[in-house]
Amino acid sequence: MNGAPRLAPIPREDWNDDAREALARGFSDAVAERLLADDAGPMPNVVATLMHHPALAGPFLAYNNVLLRTPALDPRLRELMVLRVAYRTRARYEWAQHERLAPRVGISAEEVAAIARDAETHAWSPLEAAAIAATDQLIDRYRVDDATWDLLAEELDARQLVELVFVVGTYTGLAMVFNSFGLQLDADLQAATAPAPFLHEE
Repeated sequence: MNGAPRLAPIPREDWNDDAREALARGFSDAVAERLLADDAGPMPNVVATLMHHPALAGPFLAYNNVLLRTPALDPRLRELMVLRVAYRTRARYEWAQHERLAPRVGISAEEVAAIARDAETHAWSPLEAAAIAATDQLIDRYRVDDATWDLLAEELDARQLVELVFVVGTYTGLAMVFNSFGLQLDADLQAATAPAPFLHEE
């Protein structure tokens, strides 16, 4: 994704009260204060771009923080699915963000590569293999197959099954947003992440 974004991030100094309220709704007081501080670093592009629509941004950021901060699913399992979504949807921003998160939840560089190159044959745990298969099925057919659902239900409770489908749906939707807006990598992401594995694919 080269060139200027279709929707440019709104600089923090140009935010109106609605945007500031949206940030406060989406994050804890401490995080919001840190992001809005005069000496804060650059606002993440995703947050600054969503502020074109503060009434949507606030509730969405709060919702997404449930998936990230108080999850029912094990974070490693969530991040494997998000990386698979990012790869399948060719979402460079999403891939870079979650490639950076991967080591924090116990995902190795080899496993990150496997998500893109040999997800179907890599030696995942049975639950991980079923979750990755479910991710592909939701992207391809908008429904988890019966056999895969049964495998998931052997290890996950009802709350986790609900969240699994919402994780895939949420991050597929975000991939559409990032790709359509032309969202550019933040400077720290450009420096810290490897090129996305799909950038040179046909």
